[in-house]
Amino acid sequence: MKEWLKNNSILMLLSAIVFVGGYFFLRLAYNFTDSMPFTQEILLIVLGTIATILITAMLLNKQTSVELEKEQSVKFIELKTQTYQNLIDTIEEIMLLDEVSENQLTTLRFHTHRLAIFASPAVLKEYRNFLNVFNEKIAKDKNVSIEDADIVSDALAKLTIFIRADLVGELDAESKHSKKQISQQIIANAK
Repeated sequence: MKEWLKNNSILMLLSAIVFVGGYFFLRLAYNFTDSMPFTQEILLIVLGTIATILITAMLLNKQTSVELEKEQSVKFIELKTQTYQNLIDTIEEIMLLDEVSENQLTTLRFHTHRLAIFASPAVLKEYRNFLNVFNEKIAKDKNVSIEDADIVSDALAKLTIFIRADLVGELDAESKHSKKQISQQIIANAK
């Protein structure tokens, strides 16, 4: 029953019944009410009111579902943004240290699970590449040298390109800048 209401099927069916039934009812009522004044107009008002109520209910039902979808989409983007922001903050904290502790590496590993919930497949793939670079340069010896920081920063810049595409890719597509230009600018900023 809920599915029918959600798709407005019942309301459309009732509207059709009111219109078709109303037509036949009016034909019959006109023959009986020729002698009584204003009866035909009253019948038209009642049928018009019922049809208006059904159409209004159908429109309100659709508007509510669209607003709920919009609200869910906004919440999802907020969660994605917060997850990505937390990831970058964690990487920043790690890179500012001379020595990396096991706790910080564990925190970074847990970001993998958070990303698995929200991130697009392209972000997940690039995050894997970032982790490979990070593990090779920092996690092995747990030291952050200037050279290692530069290499990890380049890997993070590449990851940021995919994060940006996941969050605002549609807006970038509408802008006057190409995806390649945006990518080049992000990588140039990281150097």
